[in-house]
Order: sequence, then structure tokens, then C-alpha cells
Amino acid sequence: MSGFNTSVYNHVPIIVLTHEGQVSERVMGLNAGASDCLSKPFAIEELIARVRAHLRQGLKETHLLQFEQLVLNRKARQVYYGNQEIELTAKEFDLLEYLMRHPNQVLTREQILDDVWGYENCASSNIIEVYIRYLRIKLEAHGAKQLIHTVRSVGYVLRTGAY
Repeated sequence: MSGFNTSVYNHVPIIVLTHEGQVSERVMGLNAGASDCLSKPFAIEELIARVRAHLRQGLKETHLLQFEQLVLNRKARQVYYGNQEIELTAKEFDLLEYLMRHPNQVLTREQILDDVWGYENCASSNIIEVYIRYLRIKLEAHGAKQLIHTVRSVGYVLRTGAY
């Protein structure tokens, strides 16, 4: 699956509520990606218990993020493309982690500045462009071609192929 991300950050549990006895609706919901199904009528206590159970599962997040052959280990702060380790600075690592947590999503400069650097409204700064360039150079040196794309007048996206 192209661009598959093993991060649970991108997994939002979905509980489908269906009409009583509608097996086809439950099957359709599960096949569409729902985490769980509950038929009406149901006890609100059961719904709350199911929500809590799914939230507990979400807390068991993985420390590995993967996109194509690119693997990021959050605990060890290491990045690999295939079998080769890629040395990154702390900020390069943070930027790549942010992109990998949001694969195939166009991220605006404002989002990146706020979430990676922790400040807003720095429109005149080219810090993002500089760090994106550093990442591209380091990734491409290890064989990762065209993973970070510029979306003109918007921001950046981590995806495979031309944009």
C-alpha cells in the first residue's frame, strides 16, 4: 500500500451505530473502516465503555512511523531509509516526524511553524524552506526520491510520486 503510515496518530476510532438487526449495515461499516459497531437500542453505559476501550487502545501508540521505505523511530530519534541510517539534526528530525505523522496531507507553512517551531505569524522567515531543502538533500542522498513536495502558495506534503 503506497504511503502507508503505521502511526496510530492517524487512526481515529469510529463506532458505527446501526438499526436493530441490520447485519448488512454493521458489515458495511466494518468493511468501510469502522473500529466497532453497536446496534440500536443500546445502553449508553455500553457505548461509553466501548469508547473508553478504544481510547485505551489509542494510548498504546507505536514509537515507529513508516512511509514507504522511510522509518522513523521516535524513542531512539533515528531515521532509516531502507537499511541506511540518515543523520538528522534535532529540528530536521522534528520536521520529518511532523510530516510523517500527516502523510498525504498538505500542511500549510502556518501549521508547520506553529507545530514544529512553536510560533505563528513568521511569514517573512524562510526557515521552513531551508529545513525542507536540508531534508530533501539528506533523503535523496540515501535513495529516497521525491517524498516531500511543495504545494505552491500553500505548503508541503509527504507523498510518493509527482504532485
